[in-house]
Amino acid sequence: MPSQDWSSDKVKEVWQTACAQLELELSHGVYNTWILPNPLTQVSFSGKKIVATIISPTGFHSTNLKNKLGAHLKKVLDGVIGKSVEIQYQVGDPLLRQRERESQAEDRKKSATNSSNGLSHSGKSPQSPRVEDLFSEASVESIEKNQAQIRAKSIGLRQDYTFETFAVSSSNEMAHAAATAVSQNPGDAYNPLFLYGGVGVGKTHLMHAIGHNILIENPAAKIVYSTGEEFTNQIVNAIQTKKTINFKNKYRTADVLLLDDVQFIAGKNSVQEEFFHTFNALTKNHKQIVLTSDRPPHEILLLEGRLRSRLEAGLMIDIQQPSFELRTAILLIKSKPLNIPISIEMAKMIAARVDSARKIGGILNSLKSAIELRGKELSLELIEQTLLTEADQKRPRLNAKIQDVIKTVSDHYHLKQQAVKGKSRKKKIALARHVAMYVCKEDLGEPYAEIGRWFSSRDHSTVLHAYHKIQEMMLEDDSIQQEVSAIRMSLSGLR
Repeated sequence: MPSQDWSSDKVKEVWQTACAQLELELSHGVYNTWILPNPLTQVSFSGKKIVATIISPTGFHSTNLKNKLGAHLKKVLDGVIGKSVEIQYQVGDPLLRQRERESQAEDRKKSATNSSNGLSHSGKSPQSPRVEDLFSEASVESIEKNQAQIRAKSIGLRQDYTFETFAVSSSNEMAHAAATAVSQNPGDAYNPLFLYGGVGVGKTHLMHAIGHNILIENPAAKIVYSTGEEFTNQIVNAIQTKKTINFKNKYRTADVLLLDDVQFIAGKNSVQEEFFHTFNALTKNHKQIVLTSDRPPHEILLLEGRLRSRLEAGLMIDIQQPSFELRTAILLIKSKPLNIPISIEMAKMIAARVDSARKIGGILNSLKSAIELRGKELSLELIEQTLLTEADQKRPRLNAKIQDVIKTVSDHYHLKQQAVKGKSRKKKIALARHVAMYVCKEDLGEPYAEIGRWFSSRDHSTVLHAYHKIQEMMLEDDSIQQEVSAIRMSLSGLR
């Protein structure tokens, strides 16, 4: 294509379209401060390249626009023009700036005569940034944060899963410390980092927080986030479409790989083969790998031995179910961005009845819906009603049988199955028996009479008593709650 300039009208149209998209994607302050003062003045062809020239009022503006928003700006212009664009940044000449100042002065003069336009008596818009604000350290930091948020969103990281919104206690402080260290020195500290634990303990939250922190320090870092299921689907699709080279380029050139629920790849030979080579390629180049699972590597059935050894070579951390105090703290933290004014007493009431962070999120969303959509007032009565409604939603049944429960509970407490099924009243054995009965009823939905038959033909009232006893103990004793959760996790792995 011959070298030529676009007409000024066409250039203006391209810039207006790009600005409309940028205004949607950037915060109000960043857009007004760093995009509006920089007009696109020319689009030209240099050989086969398309060159867009952007004029900035100062060198400071030009440098920050290029360094902080350059990649995002190029992506938008590429999309609007339909081809790859090379951007040139220039500082405007005095004549151009003078014309701009005269034009702005004329606009202010006309606006001052219109009292309905919301301008102040000085003729300046209340929302116009002050000169000293344009070049402040806070403004520059705002750009970096905004750019990191844009990248995080494109990667698939949740905006609310950051270290600032993660509540720390004894059950997760080691995982939090390790995740923080990894985010500060990716590839050097704890590689791979393997976080495991039950549902709702904060594994994914910490993984996303690592990604956010790395992007704040280095917005250009290539982070790949995927779940085990997505990884599997992508490699299967790549094989079917003969595009495995694209798949390999995506994962093996990453600076940071975040793989959630890695246990999903177990038993899938071609997927494990690809992950094995991806793992080796990344660690060889000192790239960071972070993995989560619902169980440690040695408990993941059908996981290849060579993979297991590599996963165990890094730092493995077991995150326990959140304690009562931690659940209370999580409630108070999560309620703030939702604008739900929960008191400490209300938070304690919910924490005593909910056993995971994920359920806490569900309860808060239900409360928010009741307050905003149904016009309810936040009260202890509304919380009680919401908790009862949530409790009525039955827990998904485990794919297990009564004998599986007895074996799993016996192994967990290091007891013989015959002792658990028998009539011994020793405290440890009686507790294990009651837990087994509780799980058989709560998670398997078996009739009381049938459960009693497996435990030395006890009658249904004995099983009912055991069920309510464990139910009450779980509300008061975090250790019992954690033990039941561990047993459920083991049973959920049965095939």
